[in-house]
Amino acid sequence: MDDLDRGASMHALEPPPSPEAGFSTRRRVRTGDVDPQRRLRLDSVARYLQDIAADNLDATGHARTDPFWIVRRTVIDVIEPISWPATVGLQRWCSGLSSRWANMRVRLTVEDSENPEDPDGMPAPGTAAPGPPTPRGGLVETEAFWINVTAAGLPARISDSGMASLAGTTDIHRLRWAGLTQDCPPERPGEPQDRPHLLRSTDFDPLQHVNNAAYLAVVEDELQQHADLLQRRHRVVIEYLRPVTPGATMTVRRRRGGDRLELWLLVDGVVAAAVLVTPIPAASASTTASASTTASVRDRPQE
Repeated sequence: MDDLDRGASMHALEPPPSPEAGFSTRRRVRTGDVDPQRRLRLDSVARYLQDIAADNLDATGHARTDPFWIVRRTVIDVIEPISWPATVGLQRWCSGLSSRWANMRVRLTVEDSENPEDPDGMPAPGTAAPGPPTPRGGLVETEAFWINVTAAGLPARISDSGMASLAGTTDIHRLRWAGLTQDCPPERPGEPQDRPHLLRSTDFDPLQHVNNAAYLAVVEDELQQHADLLQRRHRVVIEYLRPVTPGATMTVRRRRGGDRLELWLLVDGVVAAAVLVTPIPAASASTTASASTTASVRDRPQE
């Protein structure tokens, strides 16, 4: 990846046009959503994004006009980790679109960190002693590149009513794809060996594909060996390149260079998804330039 791409991948995600923009909902963080340190996991964030997308379609009536969407990329900026117990507010709006795809931003903020279901406290992280819930903040910014498709999975034009609804929160109406991950390198002596990843039956969705959130469980596994990245503000970029079907065998290739962790999820030697994890510079966390509207450098969907 050249310097231009590296810089683009670190542009900050734009804030919402207003507190009322788009669609909003709330969600309680459950124990099944967090790791042993109570941190909201990446795969849980991805499930939240899927759920609010479905709720947004239902609320606008576009579940009838534009019912099928696939995710090409998800960007997750963990500005301040969200911890259990908490109630999270989710705000979803369009930050750029074209005739067949759209960037959808979702901001996750902690509204209430005192969970009434935990009145007696739970063991504090890393200890065996019970303690009362500690009020915590939390902010996670996300952006996903969604492609509108037919029932057969082919790119389709967004309906007129869908376009009108999405365009209300953005002036970017000629959105183009720009890849943010690097091509998979060959295996080399001295580099970490590819490791297998066991796909479970619960990883597959009704379309007979590995669900988007399940890919991020692989990232969570790998980050256990790179705790320094989790301890800072960090960005996770995952680009979904091809579907993975039941019966597939997955391996994971990984490279760590400085503060960059890169993963490639391989099926039969072909990359199914590519991942980049990097720290977020303090300045980038508060600026407003989005990387996803830059000109294409590779793999641009064609209108």
